Amino acid sequence: MILIGENLNVISKTLGPALKDRNAGPIQQMAKEETAAGIDLIDLNIGPARRGGDELMAWVVETVQSVTDKMLSLDTTNMDAMEAGMKVRQGKVLMNSISLQSSRIDRGLEMAQKHNADLIGLLWSNDGMPRDVNERAMHTVDFLYKASQAGIPNERIWIDPIASPVSVEINQVKACVEFMGMLGDIAPGCKSTVGLSNISNGAPSDLRCWLNRTYLIMLMRYGLYSAIVDAFDKDLMAISRGQRPDIVELVHKMMDGEKPDIASLPKEMQNYARTVRVLMGESLYSHSWLEV
Repeated sequence: MILIGENLNVISKTLGPALKDRNAGPIQQMAKEETAAGIDLIDLNIGPARRGGDELMAWVVETVQSVTDKMLSLDTTNMDAMEAGMKVRQGKVLMNSISLQSSRIDRGLEMAQKHNADLIGLLWSNDGMPRDVNERAMHTVDFLYKASQAGIPNERIWIDPIASPVSVEINQVKACVEFMGMLGDIAPGCKSTVGLSNISNGAPSDLRCWLNRTYLIMLMRYGLYSAIVDAFDKDLMAISRGQRPDIVELVHKMMDGEKPDIASLPKEMQNYARTVRVLMGESLYSHSWLEV
């Protein structure tokens, strides 16, 4: 699986000020640490960056690529900033992201074609987030049609069905998994990706890892190609690299309907089993789901 490190982010209490002040030290240190952790791509998330975003993204790209040869993911809703980053990057780049919104789709696709970039196709339309699996499928078809018109082959498109917090709406959580099982038929040749940490937004910080890891395994069942993840969750990294087949087997068997005696499992496996039940909608989410 291809892993995209999420940690170089403007919302960081350390990196946010460093980005604002053009302080290269913390930015480069994070890039080095993500590289050492085994990440495949480094996401450069500067947010909307409405003022001076073009100069900021160009600076971040040059700052990071001076200390790592990892492929970069340029993450911003500011298309001028995206363009500026593309102009100074070395090697292949991933655009994160292009949505179906009329204000973004045409220019984004034109830019991807011009720079021969891979791109994340975010299934977000003028009407907002897709409501269910059917809207995800419809948006995918619409996106691929527009991309084809722009001369972009499916192989350069990474479809993001948009994961949402389990604490908010379980049906969206289930729809994302169901959609992943359909994607190969709907969009042959396309890759898939997901902003994994979205699933655990709203959960206590010390518990988010269980939701992130378990949801990753559930999506892996249907061939998830990549995920945007916390580079420093060592257990998640091990799972994604095939080093914890015991956990993957448990989760996938539960997805197939098996109901293990949770109380008889080791504590770690109990946590995964209880988390599967929450993410499948078999038990209600609460901040104490691991104790129920």
